[in-house]
Amino acid sequence: MEACLTLPRRLKQKKNRSGRWRSARHCDFVRDHACCVPGCNGGPIEVAHLRVGTDAATGRKASDWFTISLCFAHHRGGEDNQHSLGEPSFEKKFGIDLHALAAEFAEKSPKAADIRLAQRARALEFTCG
Repeated sequence: MEACLTLPRRLKQKKNRSGRWRSARHCDFVRDHACCVPGCNGGPIEVAHLRVGTDAATGRKASDWFTISLCFAHHRGGEDNQHSLGEPSFEKKFGIDLHALAAEFAEKSPKAADIRLAQRARALEFTCG
């Protein structure tokens, strides 16, 4: 005689209380690119969240549309990395515009339509709220 199995009750998903937009698919898209530092062929590639000029706050990462691809060394591993240098110094040292790169990733993302909707909703929230 076979035992009848029933699934346990389904748990409610916790609401994203941080207020940031998240997308595993967009992050996978960003991770599929080489390091954004010119001439770098390093790996593995990580999704680097920008902080300056974004919706980040103390103890909270920015929304996933503020991301770029960086190798481990340029993200957080080497001495010339985004975290230790700080974003303005990192941009100056490597001659790159982090926000322009993040905007390009967002525009070309498979989740681009969702990103535009979330950005519009965020803009309305701050102008009307």
